[in-house]
Amino acid sequence: MLPAGKHSREVYLGENGIINKVSKDCLLIDCSTIDIKTSVDIGLKAKEKGIKMIDAPVSGGVMGAKNATLTFLVGGSKDSFDSAKPILEIMGKNIFHAGDLGCGNGAKICNNMALGISMIGASEALMLAKRLNIDIKKVHEIMKSASGNSWPISVYPPLPGLKKGVPSNNKYRPGFSAGMMSKDLKLAIECAEEVKANTPLGSEANKIYEKFCKEGNDNKDFSGYIKSCRW
Repeated sequence: MLPAGKHSREVYLGENGIINKVSKDCLLIDCSTIDIKTSVDIGLKAKEKGIKMIDAPVSGGVMGAKNATLTFLVGGSKDSFDSAKPILEIMGKNIFHAGDLGCGNGAKICNNMALGISMIGASEALMLAKRLNIDIKKVHEIMKSASGNSWPISVYPPLPGLKKGVPSNNKYRPGFSAGMMSKDLKLAIECAEEVKANTPLGSEANKIYEKFCKEGNDNKDFSGYIKSCRW
């Protein structure tokens, strides 16, 4: 799992890259969240050499990895997916075949754009309730049972004291850093521009996290954005 496409290109396709070193009976599983073009380029180069490869970015963060409940979003041939599935099931609970090479990363980019948008919404709603002097724990319980529920509300609340074992209760030490969220939102906007998709909320979320990171928060958990909403 590597942070960006340039790193993946070097590791797989560089002078001492993996694809030039492994045997044809290998199965390469790349869990990086990177741009679709790089993912496809690497996969096709592997295919040229008779090597099976999938892009298999994950969702679920550190907690999912510890509990073996990760979600894998897989791009590649059906044959490669079937070969990889028993391995992925050791680490994950939900294994999805999203489509051909690059589709795993495409699905992950879409997912994380929605996640970034929903974390901003959850943070602003919880801070509004706090400023209105409404019992925040009651508001949290209401939102979990009402139409305002979301993954950031029910599973990963950004406000301390609402759920054990989440970064907001650990000084925002990252399960998934703001820097990584910013990177994924940039990927989403690049994809949107390429296919001429209109994503105004995605664009705004990208600007918000870019600013949050420039303020020195790139190594904080992405739920730490709530601290920008006026405590």
